[in-house]
Parts: sequence; C-alpha cells; structure tokens
Amino acid sequence: MLCAGKGSWPELVGVDGEEAAAVIIAENRGVTTRIVEMGSFVIQDFRCDRVWVWVDKQGKVARVPIVG
Repeated sequence: MLCAGKGSWPELVGVDGEEAAAVIIAENRGVTTRIVEMGSFVIQDFRCDRVWVWVDKQGKVARVPIVG
C-alpha cells in the first residue's frame, strides 16, 4: 500500500520519544503517533495514518518509526 507523505524516520532513533513524535507530525500532517514501550503489544493492522514510536525504558526511540 502506498501512503502519502514521508513514511519513515531513521534519523530519530535515539531521540526522546515525545520529541520524535512532534517531528513526525510536523513532517507528515496525515499521521498520528503512538508512543509505545518496546515489548508492548499493539494491533497489527496497517494504517496510513498511524506511526508507532517504539521507545526503550529511558523513553528514547529504539527502532525506526514507520507509517503503518
């Protein structure tokens, strides 16, 4: 599925999760972000309007945020 706008943010790995979420929304107004701690369960459906921001225990982005 092809989604509109920027779809991944590798440059945000290691950044504070809240800061990363703000950058993602600023760069793609068509998405909402959800900050989730690594190891948590999330629904697996693909959506062009959602980005999971996976963070470690310190609240830093632990993997590349992507649309889905």
